[in-house]
Amino acid sequence: MPITTCIFDAYGTLFDVSAAARAAAAEPGREKLADIWPKLAEDWRRKQLEYTWLRAVMRDHVDFWIVTQDGLDWALEAAGIEDSDLRERLLALYWELEAYPEVPAMLAKLKEAGLATAILSNGSPDMLSAAAKSAGIADLLDDTLSVESVGIFKPDARVYQLVGKRFGTTPDQVLFVSSNGWDAAGAAAFGFRTAWVNRAGVPMDRLSGRPGTILTDLTTIPDLIRT
Repeated sequence: MPITTCIFDAYGTLFDVSAAARAAAAEPGREKLADIWPKLAEDWRRKQLEYTWLRAVMRDHVDFWIVTQDGLDWALEAAGIEDSDLRERLLALYWELEAYPEVPAMLAKLKEAGLATAILSNGSPDMLSAAAKSAGIADLLDDTLSVESVGIFKPDARVYQLVGKRFGTTPDQVLFVSSNGWDAAGAAAFGFRTAWVNRAGVPMDRLSGRPGTILTDLTTIPDLIRT
């Protein structure tokens, strides 16, 4: 079946999750972040993801904004930082994340080719809407699908089922793109065609699903449609 629909994970795939810590570190008076912001951003993201997995297993679902705050609190404590103003600034910046540089042109090419495009994310609808508008890509997306409609985080199959319900597709008509290896694996196991954007060059996760394509950025996604 030809690919008709391209679905993207949001955070780390379209949006640079390190941007909040990087931007805060560049602000006047934040010199203490100059050397530690990369580790802070890494810890924040790691704990954010870990909390989604743990809450899914525990059947203790909460809005993604809560796990985002919890992850930041853990990361700040691990860094030995007690600064409520910095905490609030980092959280505010998370609503204004930058898209990776290649994203707008890539999405525009997909739309020109007649493909449906959407986000499928753990993020809450208001977070995703704000990020898409801030990054200037809202008009290049046909929809934004959130796990909040099913009440469990990825990689639960009920999340991937949202795509077919919205677009009327079978799994093999969908190209699912994620920077998270575990997410690409989950989508592949579900039956989607998949592309893993392995920006960090990390090893592949040892899971039953395996991504069909591995890339270093999103530039060549439109080429996968033609092949």
